[in-house]
Amino acid sequence: MKCPFCQHEEIHVLDTRMSEEGDAIRRRRRCGKCDKRFTTYERIELTMPYVVKKNGSRAEYSATKLRSSLALALRKRPVSAEAVDHAVLAIEEKLLTSGQREIDSHAIGELVMQQLKRLDTVAYIRFASVYKNFECLAEFQDAIEEAGHDTPPANLS
Repeated sequence: MKCPFCQHEEIHVLDTRMSEEGDAIRRRRRCGKCDKRFTTYERIELTMPYVVKKNGSRAEYSATKLRSSLALALRKRPVSAEAVDHAVLAIEEKLLTSGQREIDSHAIGELVMQQLKRLDTVAYIRFASVYKNFECLAEFQDAIEEAGHDTPPANLS
């Protein structure tokens, strides 16, 4: 690190503390040449991987697109906004912890389907039918069985 005042490279750390928010390390430093003091902060820098689309193009990850896809599948379903937020966070955490710089859009779609299967079966089937481009009733039946609801509900009369 260089001194921001004189560009000298001999810098001494005088004090190290955790920031008030707990998300950074604050260091007081002093230049060995000009004797001026300054503060630096160390923070974790996490970046989402780029999304590689079906056509091979790359795009920046968009939380808005992810949230709108979930919202569309969950439209008129009894799922709270808080549950959707948790699903988005779970997907983003998996993307961040993957350590990949690029991720295939198909992999994101699979993560979305995992979350929807957990949240709401109808929303899962809706999303899967578009995502997997269902063309016949058998594909819907397979998706329903995959969701774990292959037995009809009990008669409530």
